[in-house]
Amino acid sequence: MNYRHAFHAGNFADVVKHIAVVAILLHLRRKQAGFAVIDTHAGRGAYDLAAAEARRTQESDDGIRRLQALTPGAMTPLSKYLELARGEVYPGSPLLAAKLLRSQDRLVAIEKHPEEASALAAVLRPFSRARAETGDGYARLAGLLPPPERRGLVLIDPPYEAADEFAQLARAFAAGFRRFAHGIFLIWFPIKSPAEADAFCGELAAAGPPKALRLDVSRSETDGERLSAAGLLVINPPWHFADQMRDALADVLPLLDAEARFEVCAGD
Repeated sequence: MNYRHAFHAGNFADVVKHIAVVAILLHLRRKQAGFAVIDTHAGRGAYDLAAAEARRTQESDDGIRRLQALTPGAMTPLSKYLELARGEVYPGSPLLAAKLLRSQDRLVAIEKHPEEASALAAVLRPFSRARAETGDGYARLAGLLPPPERRGLVLIDPPYEAADEFAQLARAFAAGFRRFAHGIFLIWFPIKSPAEADAFCGELAAAGPPKALRLDVSRSETDGERLSAAGLLVINPPWHFADQMRDALADVLPLLDAEARFEVCAGD
């Protein structure tokens, strides 16, 4: 499966993933101590929803565009996400993270494809605490852990281009988790086969995390070509993260014509 993001930016799965990213970063900001964000497959950082790639699939029409009129009152992960995601240029995870960094925080965003990496560097140039790198995020991850800050988020969100992507990701996560066992890891995955997704999550759980939260989201309406289901696995989820996501999705999912399933998995 090729999930090159320009074709899918702002779709229903992006909305859920990015609300989760914002929720985790707002949690990390509650303490004065700095944190690191490592994005292993950062993409180009920002996506023009009016560009030919986005209009070819029109997936944002069933995603972020359906939320434009939503105005939650209090400062919540959902309201902050909507504040950052309004407009025709949709922010990818590295741009969302860069906008939420404080002077003591840091972002390392890695992208393998040179053209995408060049665009990413341009997007992040205004942010002094954000760094774009061209390279293999899987290969780079273990060497970046543990971060000097000893706190942070590792986001692993590949395009799923390789036939053995699940296996590559599982190996990279296991190596990274051994070095940063108390860090927060957020892993995104498409769900084409529920059995394959279950096996993948089981393999990640075998690496030994004490607690993980799995969040699957699916749409009933699909044309057979668009992604209809995706999952998030959050290792060491922050306190109240599940409740925050349930509250946010109670507002969002009816507009997206989607449903979600939460599963909190405790380790042995």
